[in-house]
Amino acid sequence: MKAAILLLAWAASGAVAQIAVSSNDNKEILVDGVHTIVPNAPPDTATIIDLGVRPPKVIAELNVPGSWSAPPQSVAIAPGETIALVANSTKIDPANPKKTVSDNTLTVIDLKARPPVVLATLTTGSRAAGVSINRAGTLALVANRGEGTVSVFTIEGKTVTPAGKVDLGNRDCAPSLPVFTPDGKMALVTRNNDHKISVLAIEGKNVSYTKVDIAANLSPYGIEMGPAGDVAIVANIGNGPAGGTDTIGVVDLKAKPPRLVDAISIGLIPEGIGLSPDGKYLAADVMNGSSRPKASPFFNDYGLVKIFRLKGTHLTPLTEAKVGHWCEGVVWSRDQKTLMVQCMVEKQIYVFRFDGTRLQAVGAIPVSGGPAGIRTADR
Repeated sequence: MKAAILLLAWAASGAVAQIAVSSNDNKEILVDGVHTIVPNAPPDTATIIDLGVRPPKVIAELNVPGSWSAPPQSVAIAPGETIALVANSTKIDPANPKKTVSDNTLTVIDLKARPPVVLATLTTGSRAAGVSINRAGTLALVANRGEGTVSVFTIEGKTVTPAGKVDLGNRDCAPSLPVFTPDGKMALVTRNNDHKISVLAIEGKNVSYTKVDIAANLSPYGIEMGPAGDVAIVANIGNGPAGGTDTIGVVDLKAKPPRLVDAISIGLIPEGIGLSPDGKYLAADVMNGSSRPKASPFFNDYGLVKIFRLKGTHLTPLTEAKVGHWCEGVVWSRDQKTLMVQCMVEKQIYVFRFDGTRLQAVGAIPVSGGPAGIRTADR
């Protein structure tokens, strides 16, 4: 009875509308920890969610290519929530429907249309992974894991136009996710295979590789920019599902040159990370062995969402909660009272209430496909 009263009170205290977009992969499922292609799979989808109401509700769902084989920030939303971009890294092999091959597509969704619609499908580099849009809403970057480059796109209103690529100097570095500094003059790109974070310089529409790289811990993947642009948080996924504990690192962007200054052990594979809008809390979605075969010594029958407090350049554990299996992205509501966590096996997005010290599970949103990427508009 008490829990029901709490949920009703939470639901009644609605907030201003806020859009989140979830990219859902229908091509692959886990069968006792083994990635398995779905025969005659239905199309991948993108679910558009209003995160500003309580509980969050689905606005629309579209057929949009998407893949789990990328950081969960494979979605980006422009300021003003005008358009969303969804990158896709894999597709079913036309020559062999029992496996996937690299893809190179970026889908543009009109979020203002009623209902939302797909505006365009653009070409990126090989294995399009993480994507970000600058705060001015004029530029987008896509990491191309299959060729060691970053694709550049200009944005004018709802029109997105290819504007070249940036070569990171190592075809096999597996760039995973670019993020912009708040002033839009710099971007950081995680390099999963050679354990670096590259610094890009931006002048207007021109993007270049500065040849400055920040040493990260093992296999940097996801990355979040602090709202003031003074720090960035990087998720290091280590040796993958058969490795030991992994780390979250803090990059000091005020240092000359920028450098990793702090790290904290977090558990097995911090797949998705998300900073709260005020930059005081970090949420991390930790796989915790939940995607491994049940006979594996690394298997746990649940994932974890962990919250850390960020003060300066130091992270401190605050609270955590169990989630489902093979979980991916995590996003915050603007008021920081709602957290959503994607879980692939359950094909659900778990919803939590956060009161500044504790997490409380308050429901789940079913989606069509395994939710693999999610984003809200930047702060």
